[in-house]
Amino acid sequence: MIQTGIDQAVAEATGETLCDVQRMGFSLADPDFVTFDPEPFPPPQIVNWDDLELARNTAVVPRPLSSLRRVA
Repeated sequence: MIQTGIDQAVAEATGETLCDVQRMGFSLADPDFVTFDPEPFPPPQIVNWDDLELARNTAVVPRPLSSLRRVA
């Protein structure tokens, strides 16, 4: 089966447009090649909100920590 036939079959089965299927890219899997992983390093599926806030929350004018402490 050539690539256009694969793309057309996937488009018909999924209801996607042929253009979308070609953009995503599909291919036939070889059942003898079981160690194939198209995405060997998946992105992390969790978000560490503390790390994200540290990266986003930056001071416009940095101040030393001593100026933030109250003297009792």
